Formats: sequence, C-alpha cells, structure tokens
Amino acid sequence: MPRRPIRHRQKYQPLMFSSFARSIARLNSISTVNRQKHDFQVHEKKLPGNSAGGGLMKNNMEIKNEESESSDEEEFDELVPAEFLFFDPKPEDFHGVKTLLQTYLDDKEWDLSGFVDLILEQTTVGAVVKLEKDEDNGIFSVVSALNFGRYKDNKCILELKKFLLRVCKEKDIIGNLRLLLGEEAHSVGLLVSHRVINLPPQLLPHIYDGLFNEVSWATEDEPTEELQNSFRFKFYIVVSKIYKLIKHANKKRRQNNDSDEEIVYVKPEDEIFHKLSSWSFSFPLQTQRVEHHELRNYRQMGLVMAIEAGKISTFLQELKSSIDES
Repeated sequence: MPRRPIRHRQKYQPLMFSSFARSIARLNSISTVNRQKHDFQVHEKKLPGNSAGGGLMKNNMEIKNEESESSDEEEFDELVPAEFLFFDPKPEDFHGVKTLLQTYLDDKEWDLSGFVDLILEQTTVGAVVKLEKDEDNGIFSVVSALNFGRYKDNKCILELKKFLLRVCKEKDIIGNLRLLLGEEAHSVGLLVSHRVINLPPQLLPHIYDGLFNEVSWATEDEPTEELQNSFRFKFYIVVSKIYKLIKHANKKRRQNNDSDEEIVYVKPEDEIFHKLSSWSFSFPLQTQRVEHHELRNYRQMGLVMAIEAGKISTFLQELKSSIDES
C-alpha cells in the first residue's frame, strides 16, 4: 500500500535509555562520523513502502566531530540537512544490505548472500533506508520479517537455526528455542533490523510502524492463502548485540558505587524488546570491536530474544514514548 510522505526537521541526538548508555552512544556517534564523514553528509535511508516510492523524512543532523591540529583538539558542531527515504528492497541493494549484516552471526561463515537475497526478494514486507539522489546507492538501514517455516529449506535459514541452537547454553530455554525453530516455525518470524549507528532515533517509530503495518497488510493482500498465513506470526525472534559488564568489573563497581549499567544496549529498542520478551539468552561473541575506554569493563555479547506478536503494540507505544521523552 502507498505511504504518505513523512517529513520532519529536527536536530539529531543519539538515543539510549540511561545516562551511561547515552554517553556511550555519543562516543560511538563521534567515532562513526570520524570514520565516515562523507556518508553522513549524504545520508539516505528508507522505510517499508511500495514500489511507487517511499516515505520521506528530513532531518538536520547535529554532527559532533573531533579533529586535532598540532597538540590541540578542536571540537565543532555542524548541522547537516538530510532527507531519509524508505523504499522496498531491490536487487541493486544487495551489497549495501550485505555490508550492514556482515557480522549478523558473529564470525560464522554462512550463506549470508542467500540470506540477503531472501530479504531483497520479499518486497511486500521489509524496507531499506537511503538518501534521495545518492549516486552511491548507500543503504543505512534494513528491516524485514522472515517466516522460519516458509524458508525452512533455504541453506541460510538452516545454518542460522544451527548457529542459534549451538550458542544457546541455557538448559531452561533450549527447548523453547527448538520448538520455535522446528514444530512452531510456520508461525515464527525472524525480525531483522540493522542500521548504521548514527541513524536518527526519530526514525525508529516509523521504521517499526511501517514494518508491522506491512505484516498486517500481507495477511490480507498476499495473492494466496498460504502466503497470507505465512505472515500471521505468533512469535518474533530477534538476534542482536549488547555490551555486558564483566563479572570482576561488576564486583569492583559495587565496591566503588560506580554508575555503570549491567547491560548497554547497542540499539535502544532492544531494551524494550528485552523487557517484553518471553525468554532470552546471551552468548559471547568471537569478534570483539575495539571500543572507547568507557567500555573497558564490558564484553560485547550476542542477544537472542523471543517476543510474542501480541506484545508488538506495547513495544511500539513504549518506543514512541521513550523517543518523545528524549
């Protein structure tokens, strides 16, 4: 269904749900801008829409950059206008989406190309975020929901299931995971949502509203009953990443009455998903990014969550409220 263009003009500020996490987000924002200054001057993104076009959002992004001349460091703020467009996935988005999902399963070698193909082929549910008239066709966000049962014979889904079952070490959860990936797979959606770290948080409600609206429409608009039923999800599985305070640092924190958080969420919406999840588990990642010293007491972990579809309306409300309050 066609979308009405969405237009906003505002300053961008990183969003996290605690003061400590927000400081980490600010550091990550600065780091990302230093590495990809050109990309953020030409920011283009896209939300689920139909092939006729995508929703439009305009933002003035406040970019903080730090550069040093001689021994002095000079900090400056810069407002950069950006138009964010939400489009249906297309074959030409392959390399951009694959880059975003490069570490989706940690350092595992798996059929990532086949996984990206599934996302791009499912145009009725899913979107990519771009900048208008970007010659590089850069992808800054991708969102989709893939039915585990519908794609159960695809190599990438078989490998993804095997990976999740291998990294789950929680005895009281592994049975639930097997059930959702096996017997109940026809009603379980893999919620894929990845983006660049500096994506303005004001876009998040539109991204998720668009996705879940498309899921709802697909249950009526798909050409066959089988396809319609493939979007009648009862559960969503989310695979994401967090930072977890390591044990010895946790003891030291209590002694020093430090304000570090037990968990720092890389994506702010994951905090809401985590709270609403029926069950979840974390696992250590083999790939560890070099981070700022504020994260020296943390280890990056994988996080897998199962969320009942009936909790999605609550998720959308809480996400919007959290961003409005920020």
